[in-house]
Amino acid sequence: MRHPRPDDLNLPLADLMTYWPDTIQVFLRHKMLCVGCLIGPFHTIVDACAEYDLDESTFLAELQEAIGI
Repeated sequence: MRHPRPDDLNLPLADLMTYWPDTIQVFLRHKMLCVGCLIGPFHTIVDACAEYDLDESTFLAELQEAIGI
């Protein structure tokens, strides 16, 4: 299995936070309940942004900054 890409908007949130734990701080800063959520293996960045009314591009940029890319 190939390593996922952090800019994949369809990457499950659980995978994102497992591969790049530094992204957790971004979710917490936005007061998102995604960290440890049982839906995390099924929800994506797109889903989370829709749920919390966040701009996908801006949120993705914050995640990438946290990762250091």
